[in-house]
Amino acid sequence: MDRTERINLLHRNLSTARYPVPVQRLMDELQCSRATVYRDIAFLRDVLRAPVETTEEPAGFRYALDEAERFELPGLWLSPDELHALLATHQLLAQSGPGGFLAEALEPIRDRIDELLSEQAGGKRWPVERIRVITSGTRITDQATFRAVAGAVLQRRQLSFEYHARSTGATTRRQVSPQRLTHYRNNWYLDAWDHERNALRSFSVDRIAQARAQQDTATDVPEADLDQHLSSSYGIFSGPPKAWATIHFSPRAARWAAEERWHSQQQGQFLPDGSYELRLPYSNSRELLMDILRHGPDATIIEPVSLRSEAQIQLSLALGNYSG
Repeated sequence: MDRTERINLLHRNLSTARYPVPVQRLMDELQCSRATVYRDIAFLRDVLRAPVETTEEPAGFRYALDEAERFELPGLWLSPDELHALLATHQLLAQSGPGGFLAEALEPIRDRIDELLSEQAGGKRWPVERIRVITSGTRITDQATFRAVAGAVLQRRQLSFEYHARSTGATTRRQVSPQRLTHYRNNWYLDAWDHERNALRSFSVDRIAQARAQQDTATDVPEADLDQHLSSSYGIFSGPPKAWATIHFSPRAARWAAEERWHSQQQGQFLPDGSYELRLPYSNSRELLMDILRHGPDATIIEPVSLRSEAQIQLSLALGNYSG
């Protein structure tokens, strides 16, 4: 018996019982151990918000009498993250298209996702078309390039390629030891050790061309070093933090800013006037500025002065496009 069946059976037992249901009876009904009963009770109470009460004599459970008739199991038990993961995977598998190399192999995975979603609908077909996962800003990636990059990462082989920098338009030849692929904001990045520069770098896969796996084994960088370098600062422009930014959001935007996750080390507080102060580390200012400026007049950079000056320059240049 899977958890969905156990939860439904547990709910029926507790919602129809006039007296506390002993743990042993639940173990027999659900065909599971005492520990599983307690885990399912915790899920029913803490996740599904059932009005569960614990009794000592006898040791068991019941629904609070004044709430038992009003409580119903919700139609969806998945968390937002779980639902997004299932639907995003379902859509990605659908994009592989019929007749593709992996289509037949992946079909059981799609079927299993459909089953999981069906369980959430009480055994009925889940209307997947009623929920959408919309991607934004996805760049076109050459499939052959992606396969070469991903293959080098998984096979632990060094990789050579031409890199067309988007910011400067310059093309350089790189010899790297791939560390891992990162999917960030709907695009793929290669985190790698650049042998010529003797440093960790992140490369946008859509800017890579003529990728060739080499015979040489890739140099492995310890996971702790990767996390420190590539995850310690803001966004994909990673590296050791060079400064901390302080941003004030107007009272109108404060609630939205307070609920956004900008960085794992961010610090925030509401100020007496209703505005919100956010502090976070960053290495490269480019992406941070893009996120700040999307709030328009509701966000103000307080410090550092250098970041504030960069924002002033960008805003002046943008305003200049509309003068005259």
